[in-house]
Amino acid sequence: MINVKKFVFNFIEVNTYLVYDETNEAVLIDCGCLHTEEEEELCNFITKNKLKVKHLLNTHLHLDHAFGNAFASETFGIKPEGDMLEETRLPDLQQQADRFGIPLKKESVTLGNYLKNNDLVAFGNSSLQCLSVPGHSPGSLAFYSKEGKCVFTGDALFQGSIGRTDLWEGDFNTLINSIQKQLLVLPDETIVYPGHGPATTIGEEKKHNMYLR
Repeated sequence: MINVKKFVFNFIEVNTYLVYDETNEAVLIDCGCLHTEEEEELCNFITKNKLKVKHLLNTHLHLDHAFGNAFASETFGIKPEGDMLEETRLPDLQQQADRFGIPLKKESVTLGNYLKNNDLVAFGNSSLQCLSVPGHSPGSLAFYSKEGKCVFTGDALFQGSIGRTDLWEGDFNTLINSIQKQLLVLPDETIVYPGHGPATTIGEEKKHNMYLR
């Protein structure tokens, strides 16, 4: 059984997710911790529920989704994982932070494992399937649990909206194509856990998302 805990971190209000099953093994998706109290909130939940974090996943490497990578890597002894294109075609975290005048407590860390379309990320008795959804960024990934009937879409798909495409190598047509071919083909009841804002479902977005009509 898949369990999902959502945290909202940093001033950009990114959704950070802990996904775990009955074995208490977990994956951490888009660790956005920027402040000490956010790090403590995350660790307190993990300790209280006796979770073992096995993977640190990134839907993409825009700074708000990666603020906590160094902290999580150091704390849990694991390296972040994501698409190689996010490292080769985006400025690194420090360069992005410098652009926006945001001080970082820790140096950025490189990906320790590259993920691509249809890779499976295993934890406990469960797994997440990687879905390539470029457009918001060049190597954006979504993570799909067929068993849990849910998908973590990062900044590709939101409730009633889609990701912006005016940042580094974003492309509107690419993003729409990704959503249509990789996300809208999932069962209508699939819960969408986006990178910002409330959850929705694939069926609801098919009906009501003005960008997808």
